Amino acid sequence: MEIKFTKMHGLGNDFVVIDAINQSVDLTQEQIRFIANRSLGVGCDQLLMVEAPQTQDAEFRYRIFNADGGEVEQCGNGARCFAKFVVEKGLTENKNIPVETSSGLIVLALEDNGEVTVNMGVPIFEPASLPFEAEAFSSIYALQTSMGEQSISAVSMGNPHAVLQVESVENAPVEILGPEIESHERFPERVNVGFMQIISSDLIKLRVFERGAGETRACGTGACAAVAAGRVLGKLAESVKVSLPGGELVIRWSGENEPLFMTGPATHVFEGRISL
Repeated sequence: MEIKFTKMHGLGNDFVVIDAINQSVDLTQEQIRFIANRSLGVGCDQLLMVEAPQTQDAEFRYRIFNADGGEVEQCGNGARCFAKFVVEKGLTENKNIPVETSSGLIVLALEDNGEVTVNMGVPIFEPASLPFEAEAFSSIYALQTSMGEQSISAVSMGNPHAVLQVESVENAPVEILGPEIESHERFPERVNVGFMQIISSDLIKLRVFERGAGETRACGTGACAAVAAGRVLGKLAESVKVSLPGGELVIRWSGENEPLFMTGPATHVFEGRISL
């Protein structure tokens, strides 16, 4: 089986994007792991699948697979690449593109400057939605770890996130606490872990240890989750620039029960074919 693919990235968070509308694609977890392998395959943080929609409200179905082969609910950087891909490939002429994901409908908008704005939906803080084991909602939870008690926020952006505020992202123990919190018993389906340094009310630095992928250069839903958590804590403004190792995103959220918007770049790298 030979598959055509496109390599893309959003701030260094890199993807293999596959058109599963104009070619027949049915990948096993083992094949996805092979494609994602940086030594043996193409190499990527996630594999993105462009499929025909299953509902009348969407133009496309957007599926995301981590490098370990597991399917996940949402990926913000991938969503921007998805939008640029379907336009560049001539799969749509629209600039506002409704897309279905396993966690619901999102809308992708291509800006005149080439960046993409994604309506990421309403952040959800109910612990059961992540899922996260807690008796009731709180803006801060105490989590026991090998490095002592850590204060976290828990929020779903269609996928689960734990957000820790740190004094310095450069010195944050991402290598230790990232995998430990990702697989913490209180997150039965695992979790993405964000380490947030607040510089000012409209600027934060962020590192993210992604579920099933490890630390990546950027995480769109992680940036959204961090800003949402900071807003609930009363520490961030309505519009926040998020500085990640791979570059910057702008996150806008007016508050409770309102959708959150993410704006940033999406970059085409190369076209390829791979035999499986």
